[in-house]
Amino acid sequence: MSSEPRKESRLHRVRRVFQQALNGEEQEFTKGSIDRAIVLLSIPMILEMAMESLFAVVDIFFVSKIGPEAIATVGITESVLTLVYALAIGLSSAATAMVARRIGEGDRNAAARAGAQVILIAVVLSVIIAIPGYFFADKILGVMAHDQSVSATGHQFTQLLLTCNLPILLLWMLNGIFRGAGDAATAMRALWIANGVNIVLCPLFIFGFGPIPAMGVLGSGIATTIGRSVGVGYQLWNLFEVGKIVKLRWAMMRPRWDIIGTLLRLASGSAGQYLIASASWIFMIFILGHLSKEVVAGYTIAIRVVIFCILPSWGMANAAATLVGQNLGAGLPERAEQSAWRAGFFNLLFLAVIAAVCLIAAPQLIGFFSQTPEVVKAGALALRIIAGGYVFYGWGMVLTQAINGAGDTFTPTLLNFIFFWLVETPLAWFLAFPCNWGQTGVYWSIVLAESGMALAAIWLFKKGNWKLAKV
Repeated sequence: MSSEPRKESRLHRVRRVFQQALNGEEQEFTKGSIDRAIVLLSIPMILEMAMESLFAVVDIFFVSKIGPEAIATVGITESVLTLVYALAIGLSSAATAMVARRIGEGDRNAAARAGAQVILIAVVLSVIIAIPGYFFADKILGVMAHDQSVSATGHQFTQLLLTCNLPILLLWMLNGIFRGAGDAATAMRALWIANGVNIVLCPLFIFGFGPIPAMGVLGSGIATTIGRSVGVGYQLWNLFEVGKIVKLRWAMMRPRWDIIGTLLRLASGSAGQYLIASASWIFMIFILGHLSKEVVAGYTIAIRVVIFCILPSWGMANAAATLVGQNLGAGLPERAEQSAWRAGFFNLLFLAVIAAVCLIAAPQLIGFFSQTPEVVKAGALALRIIAGGYVFYGWGMVLTQAINGAGDTFTPTLLNFIFFWLVETPLAWFLAFPCNWGQTGVYWSIVLAESGMALAAIWLFKKGNWKLAKV
């Protein structure tokens, strides 16, 4: 009997912390329990990434009903769009590092000025990407896909997403501001709104409903553009009108070249990491595209499942980046280091469970999206092999993101270059063709490269040079 009140009290505490995390109640992350700080930051970040994962799975579910050409179109387009995502995520990491450092120092106006310059950079980048995307979409698909039916089916989808890339850029970059400020709940709600709208509109535009004509794979692109635009509108309203932690004013939108220079310096390394990884990703699709469209389709579905599993882990990694940045700003490097190690340990436990599920149920997971035997076979093979490295990914993604959060973007960039271009890319080609392993060789090259990079990140994080980074 005496233990019952204790159980209720513990449950009440858990519920209270969970509610605080969802409400985004302002917290001091440079004091108190590190585990509590990780929970308060990571719960909304994990839920944010979970919604992004859900969208990726739901989107490919509807697209798969059109056929293998549509799936291949989405896979190839997204491999190209990862270049856009690379810039967005890279600049988001730069914004997180700078805003977190300024918040840790107690200078919220400086954090807001940095956020305003992020918006200016996004607009300029969007124009640079949109012009070639509009004019050369069909040629991009033609180069990437050996089967020309893919280009004929999907060039309008590719053209739309490359041209209307500003919502993609802003959605990620503005959430970097919220994460750096420790306002993970607003970032979560922005992505939930964006992807919620997307999920509702996706089947309507793909298959048609009432006065809405069936637009096939193009409808998926239209739904994505509308959903992300609504999410960006919510972000801007919070930054300019609400301003719970960081409040922007229109006067801050004038270019500040010193801030822009610092952001670009940080982002050059951070975006370089993702550009290197994305270019490698494109090369993987290029190799698989020379095998068959069914292999590309299976790989595309498998990667969506991988994203569904790993994106919540990026929530944990982003929490580590925020804690590292704010604690370094407050002059607490040891607390910053301990925060990253704890987040990495929690992430490892989570991904170990996910790996077991993927290894056991791979055919069923892929079969949920496609009943084409060749697609299911290729996707299940990809999922099982790639899932074998999840435990390594758990440490690697958290520690590299923690180093980014400290403002040391060069070290993760070097790791990306070594393991994606000096290891993964040549190994994938060698195993696929000279060794005649085909798609299996491509998948094993991914596991070996990612695992090696995680071990290198652990070693470099222990050295501690990231604590000296200037932001």
